[in-house]
Amino acid sequence: MTAKNIDGKLLAQKIREKVKQEVLELKQKGITPGLAVIIAGDDPASRVYVNNKKKACEDVGIYSEEYSLPDETTQDELVELIQKLNEKPEINGILLQHPTPKHLNERSAFNVIAPHKDVDGFHPINMGNLCLGEDGFVPCTPAGVMEMLKEYNVEVSGKECVILGRSNIVGKPQAFLLLKENGTVTICHSKTQNIVEICKRADILIAAIGKAKFVNGDMIKSGAVVIDVGMNRDEETKKLVGDVDYESVKEVASLITPVPGGVGPMTIAMLLKNTVKAARMAIGY
Repeated sequence: MTAKNIDGKLLAQKIREKVKQEVLELKQKGITPGLAVIIAGDDPASRVYVNNKKKACEDVGIYSEEYSLPDETTQDELVELIQKLNEKPEINGILLQHPTPKHLNERSAFNVIAPHKDVDGFHPINMGNLCLGEDGFVPCTPAGVMEMLKEYNVEVSGKECVILGRSNIVGKPQAFLLLKENGTVTICHSKTQNIVEICKRADILIAAIGKAKFVNGDMIKSGAVVIDVGMNRDEETKKLVGDVDYESVKEVASLITPVPGGVGPMTIAMLLKNTVKAARMAIGY
């Protein structure tokens, strides 16, 4: 068996085309969705992500503003900027690029973003709505994973779903989304024992642990669906690789996401989708 690739680029493009049409409809009503992106410090990876988000906004017609803050920005200055953007009517969504410099309290800053402009889905109110199964903004990467499963007709209900990683950005929200679809969910983390045995039970395995090629073919159940959220730099080849050893796992799985070209494009597509949702909410449309 050789796994079929889940093409994140193709699906993301489909979503972006739909978003573009929705933006046109809103513009005909005199509304242009607006996104503000805040980047603090000079992290090279963050700069690449912000540039990609800015370009994606241009492609679909979303108005965007970038606020590039120096590394020495204080917590008070960051909070003041977010509060100003909360009050700015042409801005529907606010995104604080992760990670921020270590001296800043990232969690506290996320909490200042108005819930109705929290297009990353990190505010406690949106997280709470996700936990309760209520409508709100869902973190972009987990939402993108669910879109991929849906597009490739992967049944979640009743299936063993294993998530590697318990972050607030991916692992935890991913678990609630899978539970909402009646999956049986196990979260593994750095203190988990018998992790190989748990992974081998998985019908759907989602790797978001931040360790290059951590998951290999010996850890996979035959025919499993493997979603690789990881983005790491291979020390030998210097190429981007995921948390999954693609070459060994593809010989066991039925579906697999490549890195790059898998989950990454979906994250940006879902951000655009959330920004349009925020614009619709602002006018009750």
